[in-house]
Amino acid sequence: MKPISISIVFLLMTACAATRPGVEVFDAADAAILAAESVGGDEFAPVEMRFAREKLASARLGMEKQKYSVVVYLVEEAEINAELAIEKSRTAKSRRRVNELRKSNEELDASLRATFGDEYE
Repeated sequence: MKPISISIVFLLMTACAATRPGVEVFDAADAAILAAESVGGDEFAPVEMRFAREKLASARLGMEKQKYSVVVYLVEEAEINAELAIEKSRTAKSRRRVNELRKSNEELDASLRATFGDEYE
């Protein structure tokens, strides 16, 4: 009876152990970080880029230390941080463009007022 009990306990323990994720688990996060870099993430969202890289590095370390349950979580966090960096970069670029257009409009307005005076309004 004892060998059966030991076998059952052993099977339960192995069933509860986290399975090793494949290396493809890193692909989406790597791609997101590259995309964030290409849209200016390091300039416009440096904190998020640093977090994304740190989480991905921690996930790779977790693979080495066989902490598989944490690896997937860290990879997902890295991807989310990279995606946040992408959106923050796009937003910052849009704001920059809006400010440039606003400044151009103000210069045009000033030029028209200088040329036409009160008749411009």
